[in-house]
Amino acid sequence: MTSWKDPEIAGVRALLAARQPEPGAPHPTPAERRAAMDALGEMGALPVGCFHEPLTLSGVRCERVVPQGAVAGRALLYLHGGAYTAGSPRSHRPLVARLAEAARTVAFAPDYRLGPEHRFPAAVEDAVAVYRALLAQGTEPSSLVVAGDSAGGGLAMALALALKGADLPQPAGFFVISPWADLTQSGASYRTKAETDPMISKAGLDENALAYIGGLDRRDPLASPVFGDFEGVAPVLIQTGSEEALLSDSVTLADVLAHARVEVRLEVWPEMIHVFQAWGAALQAARRAIRDAGAWMEARLK
Repeated sequence: MTSWKDPEIAGVRALLAARQPEPGAPHPTPAERRAAMDALGEMGALPVGCFHEPLTLSGVRCERVVPQGAVAGRALLYLHGGAYTAGSPRSHRPLVARLAEAARTVAFAPDYRLGPEHRFPAAVEDAVAVYRALLAQGTEPSSLVVAGDSAGGGLAMALALALKGADLPQPAGFFVISPWADLTQSGASYRTKAETDPMISKAGLDENALAYIGGLDRRDPLASPVFGDFEGVAPVLIQTGSEEALLSDSVTLADVLAHARVEVRLEVWPEMIHVFQAWGAALQAARRAIRDAGAWMEARLK
């Protein structure tokens, strides 16, 4: 049994273990997973003075999150995680709010279409539509950053490729957390971190990948950005945990970006797990990571 030097991450792991279903329990439906994620997100506290409101951009339902101290004209486009089959602006509201506060910007979180009801490339199309809408309403690309976690991190990198392919301007930068960037799941960490990742399993991701992309090619760069050509893409910050099954996706993505001569910074946080930044109330490491990411984003915003 692995022992952890950081007592806070040990406590988070204990909480996650307590939430595991009993052996033989029915597998939750997509609707049940979505409701559970939303309920957790809506329980989370927001920064003092932060408010949120619904809006629609290019036909895509979104949530606008406004922290205290947001600089006028800046925007953060945040793409939530959930393996392309769950998650929403509600489930990720506390994380989005903390990141927006750290970067001193208003955030826009799309409720993009999910599988299996809406398969690839529906999520990419929605991300592009919202990005276009932000530009159309007057946001300068140099005042816009894109971020996302897990599947949303992969979607952010797919958006980078889609913008390049459509000759649309790149944003000031991309910040991705534990990105699911390879739906083929070919990285070594899917095996080597199987015992230390309390959240992600290869079998579970296979099921979600099938729900999202069906029988289409999982090597399509808009589904698995590690197979894309990123030359000319905006700078990228990647944060990942050392103990997560998706670690290889982050490492491979960083290598692909560097090979394309993109400015990239990869941070592997010791002992941390998948999207540890969401545990800001429990982990000092999460709060530091958010603060550092906020500084990185703000340094690129005009």
